[in-house]
Amino acid sequence: MAIPNVRRFRITGPEGQQATLMAVLPKGMDQDVYVAEASKRFDWKSWQDQQQKQFKVRVGQQKQKKSK
Repeated sequence: MAIPNVRRFRITGPEGQQATLMAVLPKGMDQDVYVAEASKRFDWKSWQDQQQKQFKVRVGQQKQKKSK
């Protein structure tokens, strides 16, 4: 089920990374000011760690045979 009135904003980090920010803005708020403030507060180090963990490939896990 989707949340109504959600807007997506693409923000750019200091090293050129791009992230998508989803927010519901109150009426009368300037979206440019909100995006500028949110991009300053965004935790790029944590985001980068999450991206690395998401695509990490686990190697060497094999099913062990039971010996009798």
